[in-house]
Amino acid sequence: MKITYSKFLYKLGTLFNDHSACGYNLISPIAMLVLSIIGIMAIYSAHSYSGGTQWQMQLIWVIVGGIVYLCVSKIDYNFFLQNAHWIYWISIAFLVVLWSPLGERRFGALRWLNIGGLLIQPSEPAKLGFLIMTAAMIARSEITALEHSWREILKILLVFCVPIFLIFLQPDLGSALTFPPMLFAMLYVADLSHKFFIYAISVVLIVVTVIAFDIFNYRLFLDRHELDPITNIGAYEKHSILPLKDYQRNRIISFVAPDIVDPKGIGVSWNLRQSLIAVGTGGIFGKGFNNGTQAKLGYLPKSVASNDFVFSVIAEERGFVGAVVVLFMYFLIIFDTLRTALLSRDRFGTYLAVGISTLFLTHILINIGMTLGLMPITGIPLPFLSYGGSFLLICCFLQGVVQSVYRFRMSYA
Repeated sequence: MKITYSKFLYKLGTLFNDHSACGYNLISPIAMLVLSIIGIMAIYSAHSYSGGTQWQMQLIWVIVGGIVYLCVSKIDYNFFLQNAHWIYWISIAFLVVLWSPLGERRFGALRWLNIGGLLIQPSEPAKLGFLIMTAAMIARSEITALEHSWREILKILLVFCVPIFLIFLQPDLGSALTFPPMLFAMLYVADLSHKFFIYAISVVLIVVTVIAFDIFNYRLFLDRHELDPITNIGAYEKHSILPLKDYQRNRIISFVAPDIVDPKGIGVSWNLRQSLIAVGTGGIFGKGFNNGTQAKLGYLPKSVASNDFVFSVIAEERGFVGAVVVLFMYFLIIFDTLRTALLSRDRFGTYLAVGISTLFLTHILINIGMTLGLMPITGIPLPFLSYGGSFLLICCFLQGVVQSVYRFRMSYA
């Protein structure tokens, strides 16, 4: 027993032994800190009239996230390569546990685990598990032409499909949308033949066509039975073979043709209209800290103002200049992560950094795009700005992995 315990302590000590590592790269940590401060201020403003304390909880999560970041950055990223399958299956287990008594349903979706009052969103660690597992599989395989690598591709697609299927069942379309870009980016960097991407794009076009046909049938169904899309949510779901919810169909229609599903702008398109008002009235320099009105007065609901639409709060109070500062901080993080991918001296480190940069970029484009009416509303958070512990900790963990790739890159010459 003493020998086993000693071995455990030895392994734990070597895990954080970073004497051979290079110094820290400070570009991303500074950008993360700036974004986190801006996020805390925006969350405070969004709830200041109602006396909300979310900003205090976010401050705690930022501190915990900083500790997570530092700890992960001290771990040689080869540890994740050696334990990729464990990390992946543990993340899948979190998704499965949702259907236990620990799962908590909110707004018709089963997306949260309630562990002693602490809410955890399992789709966030699932992104981490999938990314590490996929990067490890590609790094260990010789992927070239599609006809020579189809066995490896099928294994990777299986790893891809398991979390996607479980997330769709929740349902959580926004989180599911972040997985394909990560997969395609890592496979592209792995120099997989273009045939795969041609086939993949063809599949995407087919899926989009099927969804469009389903939306068309949904509208016909409502018109035929003279049903209102807002007050009769769920009426069409049993008539469709697709795992879409009617509120998701309404969101898609509100993006393509808002006057059809919500002509008065008081239903499914309400949040978007209030977001556009917030962004538009911010002007060049904004209304000033805690002087915004859309979120504080409840026009932009409290349930979304501090997370999905936090960029709208920032744009209203900080204006165009503040929005540019936020975008520049994100540019620094993405640029620095891709630079780390180029500096990495082994394939696994490169794939990790590429996958992480793609995940962050996907979140940024979808979230800011939906607040500006350029993307459908999917309920996807903004890194380091949106309120929520699960996502913030995963973001810090992922950036800690990038820092690890940077610091230990010389060990794999």
